Amino acid sequence: MNISENQKSMDRRSFLKVSILASGALVIGVGCERLAPANAMEQHTWKPNLYVRINTDGTVTIVSKNPEAGQGVKTALPMVVAECLNVDWQNVSVEQAPLDDRYGRQVLGGSRATPDGWDDLRIAGTGARYLLTAAAAKEWGVPTADCMAEKGSVIHKASGRSRRYESLLAVAATLPAPDVWDLKLKSRPEDFELLGTSVPGVDNHKIITGQALFGCDTRLEGMLYAIYQKCPVYGGKVRKANVDQVRTLPGVTHAFVVEGGSDLTGLLPGVAIVAKTWWAAQSARKQLRVDWDTSHSDSTADYDRQAEALRKEAGESLRTDGDVESAFDSAWKVVAASYYYPFVSHANMEPQNCTALFHESGQLELWVPSQNPKAGRQLISATMDIPEDRIHVNMTRIGGGFGRRLRNDYMVEAAWIARETRQPVQLQWSREDDMRHDFYRPAAWHHFTAGIDQNGKMTAFDHHFITFGSNGETASGAGLSPDHYPAGLVRNFRLRQSIIETNVPTGPWRSPGHSAYCWAYQSFFDEVALAAEKDQLEFRLDLLAKSYGKPPLDLERTRATLKLAAEKAGWRRRELGANRGMGMGFHFAHNGYVSHVAEVAANGSNITVEKVYAAADVGPIINLSGARNQVEGAVTDALSTAQLEITFANGAAAQSNFSDYRLLRIDQAPEIECHFIQSDNSPTGLGEPPIAAATPAITNAIFAATGTRIRELPFSRSGISV
Repeated sequence: MNISENQKSMDRRSFLKVSILASGALVIGVGCERLAPANAMEQHTWKPNLYVRINTDGTVTIVSKNPEAGQGVKTALPMVVAECLNVDWQNVSVEQAPLDDRYGRQVLGGSRATPDGWDDLRIAGTGARYLLTAAAAKEWGVPTADCMAEKGSVIHKASGRSRRYESLLAVAATLPAPDVWDLKLKSRPEDFELLGTSVPGVDNHKIITGQALFGCDTRLEGMLYAIYQKCPVYGGKVRKANVDQVRTLPGVTHAFVVEGGSDLTGLLPGVAIVAKTWWAAQSARKQLRVDWDTSHSDSTADYDRQAEALRKEAGESLRTDGDVESAFDSAWKVVAASYYYPFVSHANMEPQNCTALFHESGQLELWVPSQNPKAGRQLISATMDIPEDRIHVNMTRIGGGFGRRLRNDYMVEAAWIARETRQPVQLQWSREDDMRHDFYRPAAWHHFTAGIDQNGKMTAFDHHFITFGSNGETASGAGLSPDHYPAGLVRNFRLRQSIIETNVPTGPWRSPGHSAYCWAYQSFFDEVALAAEKDQLEFRLDLLAKSYGKPPLDLERTRATLKLAAEKAGWRRRELGANRGMGMGFHFAHNGYVSHVAEVAANGSNITVEKVYAAADVGPIINLSGARNQVEGAVTDALSTAQLEITFANGAAAQSNFSDYRLLRIDQAPEIECHFIQSDNSPTGLGEPPIAAATPAITNAIFAATGTRIRELPFSRSGISV
């Protein structure tokens, strides 16, 4: 199974569950036996997740358990089952699972879908193939080992006989399930036939033809439409509102105040307006007058003042290796630079929405584009005192997540409104709601100092990290691991941290933290390389050549991606001409290793990012089409976000729509060339690893082309435009 020793005890407890439906279809599930019950009332086993159904007409239905937001899991994960089942992909249909505890973790986040499902999916497909092969062998009276499965049939080459899977279902269902540990699971790229090829997304046709898939497409009989007005200042409460007047407006059926609570991730105070159409609800909002009780007035200007004061202080020491000060004293050169990036919004194309129906029985049903529907169900249960087993969640396709929909505030808002109205209700946020009530990627300041010896090697590294938090703890998305490189790669290392108190909601934003601070690190590495009079590639390869203690990342895998990206870009082996430049960056995140080389052209301060060369090692590629899509999307997202910022004044976000938060346009997107290192390592996701290194590769290329070092984002702070 190609798994590590510490995983074997878990995998030895996995088991297959086989059953046959009244229709004659064979159903295969995968379960896991617990080592011991958590308490006396808990069962030793849990019901298996049902991944694959082989139908009597020869078609195969594979269940996709995780939320789909364009990252491709609804296609890639069923491909794993189809690969191990040895069926023709053209005969496969995919079903989206609802929220169901039998499936275990149903979360879109952390690039975990592929690694979490890798074993179960292979077990399901391989186990089904084994049973069907054994069924044919039993029918023919030959050893199972003499039979093979191929494209939906079992073949006995010696006699020339073959049987379609659908003709073997009844017999297969009577056979004992094999011991999971005895199954030979495909794990190496050379074993694959379907995996690693380009397969179009299973929803592509529906998306292109405008068929209902997304949360905002949900339509129920008698459905009403709702908006929810919250205080522009985070956590503000309603003193009074003219809801009586609003109820009299055309199309409005309900208008009421929700007291809410103080948890920024839950049901906040606000005013709900429900109407027969969303337009009527939105129009009534314009007549709404609310007297808000606000408790803070955070501002970007005040954050800047605090950061400048904290810069002069020592900060809290998070890690110290060696003697940094002595190393600086003996260094050939000492290099210092500071970097800043702002708060940014997720800016999903599909604003937050949820459809809810409160049944007369007291059960609640929801249709929602959530990245973490179980957490949403738990939030509703705790807020509204409804048992979780009476809340049913249907997962819709998500029109952009990037971490925003790991928070489920919109989900509990819809549930509360549905209980009040006792009618099906769709809550639909406006673009302004979405941007002003986001969970932003936090801003931060990085103050770096590095010492270099006469051989150009970095001998000391000091980092004062100024970030955001509350009560001495960093805010969500604002933390930095003490083990982040170059910790472990430099003999003398120190990380210090200072925290600015904030009342602004923050949260995971595509590759939380990594997408921001990688830019600061990799840009500073470029500065150190130049001071050391070394080529940027040579400097990075040298930095990754040796560790002091446990390395913070796999040095060889990282070096391999750097070399591959540089090779494909022709690093230092071709003349670029005047006003052109190349830059590079590497990063490790979510078990993925990615390096980028960017090539830009400059016309004064106007930059064209012409091409980005990407090299990734994320284990074996599942769907080449999906993998390329993720890398291309990540690079484009990085370039877009590097030109954006959210600022605050009087406790509220200043930006509200794409007029003042302008995403990258299609004619600004670069050509992106993707290369993948196929390996025997277990696969990981690609939604997050490729984004971090893209920004520094681009800004380092801008420096090479223009001589302008971008130490503050967005680009406009340095007078650069794309």
